[in-house]
Amino acid sequence: MGWSRIEMAQKAAQDIPDGSYVNLGIGIPELVADHVPAGIEVIYHTENGLLGMGPVPDEANRDIELINAGKKYVTAIPGACYFHHADSFTMIRGGHLDISVLGALQVSKNGDLANWSTGKPGAIPAVGGAMDLVAGVKNVWVITDHVSKDGQMKLVNNCAFPLTGKGIVDRVYSNLAIIEISDEGLKVRELAPGVSFDYLQEQSEPKLIQ
Repeated sequence: MGWSRIEMAQKAAQDIPDGSYVNLGIGIPELVADHVPAGIEVIYHTENGLLGMGPVPDEANRDIELINAGKKYVTAIPGACYFHHADSFTMIRGGHLDISVLGALQVSKNGDLANWSTGKPGAIPAVGGAMDLVAGVKNVWVITDHVSKDGQMKLVNNCAFPLTGKGIVDRVYSNLAIIEISDEGLKVRELAPGVSFDYLQEQSEPKLIQ
């Protein structure tokens, strides 16, 4: 029942408009770069200084000096360029990126995002560039499992974890559904195979719109 992580990434990749400039977060979002539809050009950005990131290479074709912000090996498409870390964040903060695809610990009914810390004592702060991305990028999409490994809801009325940004999430791609976040509420755009609306609602704290 539901989509695999690869299928979630495929769903997001299919929705990215031709010619978009896109930043991919660490984790499931990194898989999106492997699923650009034929005939579509997407320019992927990584905040450590690469514009024009391509698919993940196989082991035989890895370049040890070519990694993304998550320290994963990547490739570069024709025309890709490299630049200083500060210039990368100037692109982000200047509103030059169209979409940021991020993971999440929690997303609230208002589109608040918590994705960098559980807030527990001893937790290591690791916000990275997430706060810059949600503040400076035009559209924020989240890819995440619908519930945590211990069964806790990730789609909640109010985030309990430290916020990355308030009211910034536009869309959620989970293993159970694609959900649009708008002024009218949380609208279910598509259900994953084998998932009923009633089951989805049971796994979500906010009231959903069918």
